[in-house]
Amino acid sequence: MTLAARHDRFAELHGAGCFVIPNPWDMGSARMMAAMGAQALATSSAAQAFTLGRPDMGTITRDEALAHAEDIVAATGLPVSGDFENGFADDPDGVAETIRLAAEVGLSGCGIEDTQMVAGNPAYAFDLAVERIRAAVAAARALGRPFVLVARADGVMNGSYDLAEGIRRLQAFEAAGADCLYLPVPPGKAELVQVLAAVSAPVNALAAGPLQDMTVAELAAMGVRRISTGSQIARVTHAAIRDCMGAMLNDGHFEPLKQAASGDDIDILLNGGEADD
Repeated sequence: MTLAARHDRFAELHGAGCFVIPNPWDMGSARMMAAMGAQALATSSAAQAFTLGRPDMGTITRDEALAHAEDIVAATGLPVSGDFENGFADDPDGVAETIRLAAEVGLSGCGIEDTQMVAGNPAYAFDLAVERIRAAVAAARALGRPFVLVARADGVMNGSYDLAEGIRRLQAFEAAGADCLYLPVPPGKAELVQVLAAVSAPVNALAAGPLQDMTVAELAAMGVRRISTGSQIARVTHAAIRDCMGAMLNDGHFEPLKQAASGDDIDILLNGGEADD
């Protein structure tokens, strides 16, 4: 699929229905996800940070995120969206420049948070948060091709503000022209219902916290357009490392290693096929 076709396809995916967009952390995981049937991929700032031995939240530079995104774009023929935290800038012009650079590396979309990458990670003031999204939207529209701009209200997840303020921000982001809206980790299903009822633009839900107990079909029936996994799949692999090392070094056995995928299955997935269950 050409890059132009990927961009068109990504926009189409947000037009109707519901799809899962998993978050790889390297070219190998991207190829495996594509081989298993993913329709699109998204980077994860946390998952990338983990691969570099760093914590999440502001530890990745713009250049590092762009280079990583370019690798994920090159890994498969799927559309890719970038998780670019606060756009690597506080000011609207800096966020707009990030969108232009994201487009240059082949991304079909990008997410921008309303979180400051400083100690405590407070939210940007409301007016500045909206202006940052307005600038990002303007940069995306100036590209002359589809680019799905996702506006994120992360303050509920980070403890910066309550659900009412998160919804107020999403509504303002929608009015500013955002293509997709995202409030990560609402307290539960009832709060997600409130988010969906408050806006008309496509809504992304994160398969984390209480929403992990819901199915794709249930989220789709509620009106969720897109379901991302964030760093959750990467965290599953880190749990495997923890459990394997604990068994070997603390308990003296290798039982967890029996859960490993075969080399043949991995090779098949990396080559674009689908492994046996």
